[in-house]
Amino acid sequence: MRNKTLLAFLDDVYEDLELWYPKLRLEEAGYALKCAAPEIKTYTGKHGYPATADLRLKEAEAGDFCGLLVPGGFMPDKLRRDPKVLALTREFYEQGKLVAFICHGGWIPISAKILRGKRVTGSLGIKDDLENAGGIWVNGPVVEDANLISSRTPQDLAAFGHAMVRFLDANVR
Repeated sequence: MRNKTLLAFLDDVYEDLELWYPKLRLEEAGYALKCAAPEIKTYTGKHGYPATADLRLKEAEAGDFCGLLVPGGFMPDKLRRDPKVLALTREFYEQGKLVAFICHGGWIPISAKILRGKRVTGSLGIKDDLENAGGIWVNGPVVEDANLISSRTPQDLAAFGHAMVRFLDANVR
């Protein structure tokens, strides 16, 4: 049986829709999503929606998952300082697995130093950060470059979810 479980980063002040919409979309397509956070507890989204961690970040291994989801909000700015988060992000990328990020979620791939020469998008608020990290900014609802899939804001979630599922269906063995 092929591994059809993705990992998502989680901490307080995550963007609620950017975690929950992809989670539900992935489940509709037959995939599962596990949330990794600093501790096993319930975290509160930017708009108050709760999400409970399934595992601690320090216990997460890229080999156990078929892809990575990085929601936005203020959470990525906090987690990008964690060496384990950056190492995991690089491992997913280097293994050719999905690395999907939306809005301010791009801060984590920036800090993981995996965007040089890659076409990406994200919130206009981090456009300069993406470009300064060597990314090639594209102002579109979803941008795909090899195993990187990025999107701008919750308005783009339908296209983001579709692109994630299409990539996974073509690449998960």
